[in-house]
Amino acid sequence: MRTPESVGAAATRCPADLNHLQPLTVARPRDPPTSPVTPPMPRGVRTSPLGAREVAGAPYTLRVLQEGYCSPQPDGTFRADGSVTLVWGGPVTALVDTGGPWDRQRLLDLLAEQGLSPNDVTHVVCTHGHSDHVGNINLFPTATLLVGLDLSRGDGCYLPHDLAKGRPYVLHPGHLEVMATPGHTIDHVSVVVHDTSLGTVVVAGDLFEREEDEEEWRASSEDPARQEQSRRRVMAMADVIVPGHGPPFRVFRERGDGKVPWEEEDEGTAATRDGPKGHGDNPRGDVTPGDVPEEEGNGTGNDPRP
Repeated sequence: MRTPESVGAAATRCPADLNHLQPLTVARPRDPPTSPVTPPMPRGVRTSPLGAREVAGAPYTLRVLQEGYCSPQPDGTFRADGSVTLVWGGPVTALVDTGGPWDRQRLLDLLAEQGLSPNDVTHVVCTHGHSDHVGNINLFPTATLLVGLDLSRGDGCYLPHDLAKGRPYVLHPGHLEVMATPGHTIDHVSVVVHDTSLGTVVVAGDLFEREEDEEEWRASSEDPARQEQSRRRVMAMADVIVPGHGPPFRVFRERGDGKVPWEEEDEGTAATRDGPKGHGDNPRGDVTPGDVPEEEGNGTGNDPRP
């Protein structure tokens, strides 16, 4: 179900037992609308492959555990899976999208490689409800769950937020938040990670299928006009974008002096392949499993946690 906008403070009175959360089942639209070819990328913007799966930061490091893909098949079908991204290092340990249900053991193994179990994940954000993004959400019964605009915790307790009004859902003030990015689906969201070594990283789900997807993303969009607006908004703020079905890529924008930063870019900075920097051996930082920041908010100034 979608979180009712009319839900008030009573929604914060949630059961303490978090062991009965049921998996979500959703379907991809059968007949997405078609539209003309996308206008070109905004003037003064250029992208290039990141060339790494990890971006270090303080306090949060981001690692793409699984790069999504989409491969058309000769019989007219296609094989696809979504990107899965881990954000950790501060009091929040967030997983953005969970891959398809066929990825269950693979996801557990990928988390274990980072020294984590499902119970260490405090938040799971599924950018939208397609099966290649929500397929393993039931592995995380103790986490706060955001699936599109549905925010829940525990045994079916749904929480209020203002994402639909254009206000972010704040996970860690100043560092980590979720923003509404409608288009691919009407309730699509993206995760914004501030203060990484490369600037702002947006984990964008299927807002971007991949880098240089201008000829294809409209075919699977529920609302191409709104998705175009969301894409341009993210392009204007992001230094790195993690798309839903391809490797992460960098975004460069022309500066006010007319110079182009990509001509000066030193490729040897910031992004690493070998693990988080500055967090020691514990990818959770100095918190214990299940902890979340006391100041976690819902964009309204009210704390939704019971």
